[in-house]
Amino acid sequence: MISAILLAAGESKRMGQPKLLLPWGNSTVIAHVISVFSNAGIKDILVVTGGAQESVETVVKQSAVRSIHNDNYATGEMLSSLQCGLHAMSSEVQAVLIGLGDQPQVEAGSVRLICHAFRKSKAKLVVPSFQMRRGHPWLVARPLWDELLKMKSPESPREFLNKFAHEIHYVEAGTSSILADLDTPEDYQKSLP
Repeated sequence: MISAILLAAGESKRMGQPKLLLPWGNSTVIAHVISVFSNAGIKDILVVTGGAQESVETVVKQSAVRSIHNDNYATGEMLSSLQCGLHAMSSEVQAVLIGLGDQPQVEAGSVRLICHAFRKSKAKLVVPSFQMRRGHPWLVARPLWDELLKMKSPESPREFLNKFAHEIHYVEAGTSSILADLDTPEDYQKSLP
């Protein structure tokens, strides 16, 4: 079974307001990201919240997916949210997709491509790339979870991927959407559908 952890614990400092709650089409940024993963066939989706917890969790509940709060979100960076999500996974889960809550540009086709590559290759890490750049979501299989769980701040998921680069099975995504996220009001305005 492949589950998804959507990292949605940031404080949106550069955006100046909770970016996950910004309008996106007929929805909000986080609700759209959840729907993309759901439409790609991911049944178990866990949203890790932090900043704007109550508002984000209200949206998450409407999407009928699970959420967990990262109490360490303000100081723990992305790694602590990822670890929080891994601790909440059931024993049946073989691999998790690591997605970004502020990446509404993500496409269901990219999610399916990564899952298919994992099932076919049995690689411990599957990472999408576009023009030789790594993107999101990426997939990590259970045999490497302990390596992530024993990392300590200020280490980051990027350092984990660099350390285990020899395990990575890259898939060419064919779209720059795997590289995009929303950090600033300008990013948001440029990206609106």
